[in-house]
Amino acid sequence: MSAGFTPVCRLDRLVPERGAAVLLGEEQVALFRVEDGGRTTVYAVSHRDPFSGAHVMARGIVGSSGERVTVASPMYKQVFDLSTGECLTDPDVRLPVWATRVEAGVVLLAAETPVEVAV
Repeated sequence: MSAGFTPVCRLDRLVPERGAAVLLGEEQVALFRVEDGGRTTVYAVSHRDPFSGAHVMARGIVGSSGERVTVASPMYKQVFDLSTGECLTDPDVRLPVWATRVEAGVVLLAAETPVEVAV
């Protein structure tokens, strides 16, 4: 396995276009498996909705906005870019995101600190 990454689940346990919540240390992280033209990408964002404070993002609806893969919060319906965490309706708000890898069918998340993604 990759140094600095933690295994969190098997890829085949993630249903495409649906979220799943995992614990990474003390952090609740929402994982999303997205299939596009035979290519699989796993996104990882905070499970905590920054507008309501509830841990519900894994229950959000996966979609797109142009080329961006998005998730809509199930609480107040704000839409977030899964790659950057940016809220499309309020760019000053963002979800923390984690780098992901898939190795030997296992989803790995970067160390416990979320990464800052420039927009």
